[in-house]
Amino acid sequence: MNIPVLTIDGPSGAGKGTVSRAIARKLGWHYLDSGSIYRALAIAVLKQGLKLDDIAAITELAGHIQLQFICEDDDLQVNLNGEDISAQLGTETTGNTASIIAAYPEVRAVLLQKQKDFKRAPGLVADGRDMGTVVFPDAEFKVFLTASAEERAKRRYKQLIEKGIDANLCQITSEIEARDRRDRERATAPLRPAEDALCIDSSGLTIEQVIAKVMDLIRQSGSAIE
Repeated sequence: MNIPVLTIDGPSGAGKGTVSRAIARKLGWHYLDSGSIYRALAIAVLKQGLKLDDIAAITELAGHIQLQFICEDDDLQVNLNGEDISAQLGTETTGNTASIIAAYPEVRAVLLQKQKDFKRAPGLVADGRDMGTVVFPDAEFKVFLTASAEERAKRRYKQLIEKGIDANLCQITSEIEARDRRDRERATAPLRPAEDALCIDSSGLTIEQVIAKVMDLIRQSGSAIE
């Protein structure tokens, strides 16, 4: 049975999550937020007080975490070992920790199969950074969504302030730029568009405009999607 997969990759803050969830709802497909898998592991690592260079301990922990994703409307609830950790996923500490441990090949190998298992009928929308290049290289549809570091920092700043979390725009911009460099330069699964991906710069675009571009990609393929 051919199960279609749409991968949406790109850097943090480009709007991948919002776009991916909206399209998954439109198509009635399953949804995978791969970034939340790494962020959930980061939270588990921080909770246990593991050193970020203790690759063996982190890899062992990765093999034992239990994750559940509940996607309702535009909200994503992530449960780690039965605990709702959704509120902790978006912090800069979690994001930076996830970026560091995601560079370890041993950790990525353990979490790879967990991601592949999300591919189920009638289809899957996979949101991440290497969905189209590593996890689902044979995906029927691939998108690489980006935006300038300044634009992404403004979005993150706004999100944090709206949640009542203190934030510094300059610090967020600096952290995003540093994370981008790490993700682009890492030896394992560096952040880059798949050769056959549609690249979309969301700077200056509304979420609705980005969604329309992605839906056009699917319709133009000849797939029977309304």
